[in-house]
Amino acid sequence: MSENKTGETGDIEKQKPFDLNDYIIIKEGEAEILMHNKNEVFYNKTQVNNRDMSIAVLRTFISKRKKEHEALLSKRIKKGLKVSEDGDSGMDIANDSSKPNGNSNGECEEIPQDEQRGNSEEAKKMPEVKVREELKPPRVLEALSASGLRALRYAREVEGIGQVVALDNDEASVEACRRNIKFNGSVASAKVESNLVDARVYMLTHPKEFDMVDLDPYGSPSVFLDSAIQSVVDGGMLMCTATDMAVLCGGNGEVCYSKYGSYPLRAKYCHEMALRILLACIESHANRYKRYIVPVLSVQMDFYVRVFVRVYTSAGAMKNTPLKLSYVYQCIGCDSFHLQPLARTVSKNTSVRYLPGFGPAVAQECSDCGKKYNMGGPIWSAPIHDQEWVTSILADVKSMKARYPAFDRISAVLTTISEELPDVPLFLSLHNLCATLKCTSPSAVVFRSAVINAGFRISGTHVNPLGLKSDAPMDVIWDIMRCWVKNHPVKAQPPEHSGSVILAKEPVLQANFARAVASLSKAQAKKVARFLPNPESHWGPKLRAGRTITSKHASLLGPEKVNGILNDNEEQGEEPEAKQSESKL
Repeated sequence: MSENKTGETGDIEKQKPFDLNDYIIIKEGEAEILMHNKNEVFYNKTQVNNRDMSIAVLRTFISKRKKEHEALLSKRIKKGLKVSEDGDSGMDIANDSSKPNGNSNGECEEIPQDEQRGNSEEAKKMPEVKVREELKPPRVLEALSASGLRALRYAREVEGIGQVVALDNDEASVEACRRNIKFNGSVASAKVESNLVDARVYMLTHPKEFDMVDLDPYGSPSVFLDSAIQSVVDGGMLMCTATDMAVLCGGNGEVCYSKYGSYPLRAKYCHEMALRILLACIESHANRYKRYIVPVLSVQMDFYVRVFVRVYTSAGAMKNTPLKLSYVYQCIGCDSFHLQPLARTVSKNTSVRYLPGFGPAVAQECSDCGKKYNMGGPIWSAPIHDQEWVTSILADVKSMKARYPAFDRISAVLTTISEELPDVPLFLSLHNLCATLKCTSPSAVVFRSAVINAGFRISGTHVNPLGLKSDAPMDVIWDIMRCWVKNHPVKAQPPEHSGSVILAKEPVLQANFARAVASLSKAQAKKVARFLPNPESHWGPKLRAGRTITSKHASLLGPEKVNGILNDNEEQGEEPEAKQSESKL
């Protein structure tokens, strides 16, 4: 790698001189980059939330990786000592006549020379094991680097990080990245290298070489997943972003199936379903190489979803994958949904058999309103967060508040995630329930209290401020709403209306709306902000690199910025091109 790095540095030094007046300096965290006034290389200010979250996870990963390594090393040493003690005890028994006291701790006994020699040799070997198995700094791969801002922030802000490899197959992007590496000084130059190469080819030719692989493409990551999974070391981490939310949320179901292998449903929980579709897709790619994933954090923010998963290799553990996947049945008349697990296990003595899941989970018609079901999936129905990781990441973020430009946003998201029910897939919308019945909405505290008083759990979700996760079955949810409507009558609706069918049934459960102690989460009780507004207008996706900015882009960039760019172009006598390269890579 040193030869390659020297070559990269040489390339940077050979770059043509540039005029600083043509660039603006953008500072984010401890990194600074030079951005050309034209839209040559992709940069989106909105992704500061994404980059801050990634840095927080990377810091926690390095810390936990070190602890895991120390624990493994300690276990190996203890195992070696145990084997040694067993050998010593055998020697003690053989030489029992020379040891009348029969002491085994060796405090007051004379040790034979052979045994002394053996112990000294073992003591010499122990440091060698430490040196031989010394934990190296983690190597990070940013597969789609563009300006290189993310790679530079990793190198400058994350303590204990090793080499950061930034890839791109666009010459302008690689040139900009190398320029920014040089602009950020010796630390960046020593740690970050930029390569002009197809990320897929690079990852395929570097299997199990990187402790962390970061995929943040413009659009779908599906074409990179197969090679990315193969380039992560055992126990390493894959960070993956998908910005094609229209596809993942049911706008084009057939396109989603072709890219991710799952069919989405259009419902209030569509953004969480997008997370679970992405996780199921990554797991599918991992299984092809006898690998599997363990999600530690899955986030829906702004206009994208972002998942952080650890990758392991085990043919045995891989067999559990069907147990983590489910199909979703969504009623077209009301908010009722049900999950159909893909598989089940049967245990007998010490053996475990994997069998197809029992089905169907529902009848042809909804038991609540009598309408048909739409079916989607398969989705990842196992937990999408590791609460221990979430707690550690949140504590780290709070302890380093000044080092996160988007501290308020990411701490709010992490706080909400830390209070989610980890084992409840998808969620309900209280407003949608009331819209089905055409009734006034109870407050969230009142509804949550009724669920808790009925003996079930309930929590919010980071995806939707109005979303509620609960392990209560749908018949209990509708019984609570029937009791609410009895106290708050509604106008009569046509008999075939879904709400009329639901209200025509008498509630089996008599809801108790008395305020429960746990009806408010800890964050709500302390009035901690959990859902923050966007910091500025036009906070969202931006143009692909290379596109000519015209007046039609005012909704994305804002009219003032667009007018300013157009005026500058007119002054310079430039005519807008019809269309430039659309590649961000």
